[in-house]
Amino acid sequence: MYPNLYYAFKDLFGIEINGLKLINSFGFFVALSFGVAGWILSKELIRKEKQGIFSYTEQQITVGGPVSITDWIITFLLGFVFGYKFIGAFLLPDVLQDPPAYIFSWNGHLAAGIITGLVMVGLKYREFKQQQMPKPEIRTIRIWPHDRLGDIILYAAGFGFLGAKIFHNLENWNEFSKDPIGSLLSFSGLTFYGGLICATIAIIFYARKHSISVIHLADCMAPTMMLAYGLGRIGCQVSGDGDWGIANTRPNPFSFLPDWAWSYRYPHNVIGEGIPIDGCTGAYCMQLPQPVYPTALYEIVMCLLLFAVIWYFRKKIHIPGKLAGLYLMLNGAERFLIEKIRVNTRYESLPLQPTQAQIISTLLLLSGIVLFIKSKDWFGKESAKASQ
Repeated sequence: MYPNLYYAFKDLFGIEINGLKLINSFGFFVALSFGVAGWILSKELIRKEKQGIFSYTEQQITVGGPVSITDWIITFLLGFVFGYKFIGAFLLPDVLQDPPAYIFSWNGHLAAGIITGLVMVGLKYREFKQQQMPKPEIRTIRIWPHDRLGDIILYAAGFGFLGAKIFHNLENWNEFSKDPIGSLLSFSGLTFYGGLICATIAIIFYARKHSISVIHLADCMAPTMMLAYGLGRIGCQVSGDGDWGIANTRPNPFSFLPDWAWSYRYPHNVIGEGIPIDGCTGAYCMQLPQPVYPTALYEIVMCLLLFAVIWYFRKKIHIPGKLAGLYLMLNGAERFLIEKIRVNTRYESLPLQPTQAQIISTLLLLSGIVLFIKSKDWFGKESAKASQ
């Protein structure tokens, strides 16, 4: 396991860079999944724009005008924080023995923060001088949906993280009640469906505000979401963040399958779960007492295959909503099945004692079926309008 990139570089390349302790392996792969998925979403938005499905909106901007005091302050503060914390991590001794504690403390390198802030202000000033005009002009520009990709990703990331945290703490209320601050600030403990629900609500509001067809946007995001989920699970598997299965002590029945892909003890996992590893000192020296199903690995394989299915059908399905319905069905079925061998909190007061994920995945599966069947009745007119 590689709790952060420091351990990955040390093991794979024999290089020790203390600053890499700031980059959590799980967070790195989540960021990677957003980047790749954003690129895929951009391609889909542009494809539908060329088909006439999406249109542009117009907006007036001022070109060549002065930079406001607020922009100067924000530019300096962003540079200061980056230098104070991130660059400071490379300059200060022993601060990264506990990266979360360092990040959420007041500790940092003051000189690095001030210098970085001033450099950012200087770059901003250079940009301003290059764009400065004798007389500022008001221009009307066209903004297409793919131009708003950055905003869409920020909404998805911000509200997704917030929802993932909220749903995780609701699911594990006893742990949250013991240490509310620690649970909220912890880098682990995220529930995918909580993120999906909150991010979806936020993006719907954003799309309506900017006159973007919600159902067509949902179709564009169907392959994107499946790919992002699969890539994000790489972070779960690599870091050992607790998204593993139930105990599996049976011998490996498949000669072609490595033992670690059948049952695994997740040594050096990022959450410090299990029993001490003999001879290991320092942080991240725990492993599970019994091997378990590596369910994150299974989800990586399944979701990448399901992404290929959705990607294949994206140009063959022309009725709005059907591709989104297909995504909901496949996502719901995949998660419901994996929960059978995955460790998760169960609602013992309910019939069959389901997990939160099983309840939500069942609702998604049923919603996907309804959307797939009824999409022609509900959105057929939009398809006809786009083809004219």
